[in-house]
Amino acid sequence: MTNLHLVNRSLPEVAEVLVVGAGASGSVAVLELAKNGVGVVCLEQGDWTPASEFAGDKPEWELVKQKQWHPNPNVRQNPADYPINTTESDVNPLMFNAVGGSTILYAAHWCRFLPSDFQVNTMDGVADDWPFTYEDLVPYYEEMDRVMGTSGLGDDPAYPAGEGFPLPPLPIGKAGLKAATGMNKLGWHWWPGPNAIASKKYGDRPQCLRYGACLTGCPAGAKASTDLTHWPEALEAGAQLVTGARVREITVDENGLANGAIYIDRDGVEHHQKAGIVILAGNGVGTARLLLLSKSEKFPNGLANSTDLVGRRLMMHPYAAVVGTYEDELESWLGPAGQLLQSMEFYETDKSRGFVRGAKWNLMPSGGPLGMRSGYGGRPVEESFGVNFHRNVKQVLGRSFEWGIIAEDLPDNSNRVILDPDLTDSDGIPAPKLEYKSSENTSKLIDFNVARAIEAHEAAGATSISSTTLMRDCGWHLLGTAKMGNDPADSVVDQWGRAHDVPNLFIIDGSVFPTSSGVNPTATIMANALRSARHLAQNIATQVTSA
Repeated sequence: MTNLHLVNRSLPEVAEVLVVGAGASGSVAVLELAKNGVGVVCLEQGDWTPASEFAGDKPEWELVKQKQWHPNPNVRQNPADYPINTTESDVNPLMFNAVGGSTILYAAHWCRFLPSDFQVNTMDGVADDWPFTYEDLVPYYEEMDRVMGTSGLGDDPAYPAGEGFPLPPLPIGKAGLKAATGMNKLGWHWWPGPNAIASKKYGDRPQCLRYGACLTGCPAGAKASTDLTHWPEALEAGAQLVTGARVREITVDENGLANGAIYIDRDGVEHHQKAGIVILAGNGVGTARLLLLSKSEKFPNGLANSTDLVGRRLMMHPYAAVVGTYEDELESWLGPAGQLLQSMEFYETDKSRGFVRGAKWNLMPSGGPLGMRSGYGGRPVEESFGVNFHRNVKQVLGRSFEWGIIAEDLPDNSNRVILDPDLTDSDGIPAPKLEYKSSENTSKLIDFNVARAIEAHEAAGATSISSTTLMRDCGWHLLGTAKMGNDPADSVVDQWGRAHDVPNLFIIDGSVFPTSSGVNPTATIMANALRSARHLAQNIATQVTSA
């Protein structure tokens, strides 16, 4: 597609603000700054993804999900992707490089962190408290709910009372009703799952058509991805976007201030976009990689890395799945692919369980025939192919659902992103390598919750139950590699995302999270980005710049 920034105007020699990344957090920052009259240029290594390319309304959608639309960039291998060495990681990182970033492919679970997530050290004696509270973020959560057009049911007893959702919840369907019967028998919490998917027409976005193919992009446009919710308005407000721009390095001036970025365009031509202020929004892997790549005489260990924390404390939310099969036809191929129900029954710490913190459960539909095939990996060969396979699929298709378990991932300095000494992307830039091992606390947490999810299926009347205790391809949530905190000796950025070492460099993606929580983080990533970007916009006259 044509780079929209080239329509009628060229890039400035020196941008007032340069944003790297056009995904969830970058989109929020660009729109907020542009609306406030700030000159913004955004560099995005991916491109626009037209809805016509999405496979969800096509018969082959489950097939192309295995390659072209796979969430693992090492499998997908799009031109905009970079390879990631995962040989020393228990979990594969998942992401999508495009205008809209991973919101193109996310399931659109739209969950706020709970109040306890911001003070786990005070409450449980582990990790670190955040430099602000849940209450500080509530106005930004509420604003993002309205912008994204989220669907949900207010007054969930797991959360403090507050403003409801702009749209009613999506149907929980027969699968949700069946799961709810089991939870009710046990007296356990459940609630209709909030999703950033329109249950009714919302502005220009149509009502969800329930394809169940959210993870390969929404062909109807009902799912809130930031290419739809933020970028049209941002461009109208004057923001400039460069697609196909792979950033190699953040540059600094003689005073150690960030003064722009070197990027390589899709033709292999190198450019230096200068800027007075630089904002990074590349996710917990991409941002850490770029900071480590940006070595200089003033920053020999990487930019903003005087504490040696850049790349460390990687958190990816280990995920377990417990699938139950039922005699009833549950129509569990219907969408959304996001959560029908959620449960916080085992979210808060109960030290009698032998571990700290907890997990969120989300009830997921089980998808189509090929999705069923993936559940046969541990079965004998004779059950996985031929007549037996067809019989087994008929027994399971539309009659099963999954309790997914998102485990809180405690920060550990040894879990990290580093630069691979040998592997590079197609432009010769060193690729990231992940060193990540699941902890003993995580193992105990997952085992406990898997056992409880089995109980929930049994209470609902499941005829058979299977579980996966740690999925390899589950690293959607890339957090923690540029820790936020008040103490410059023990953090990379302050509460506004400003780097302690580089006062005109901001980081606003999930890499700044001190802890991971046990819920999907996109709502919190975007609310925090809005909080940081608004603070910058309101104080830009006094902000240190390199210009």
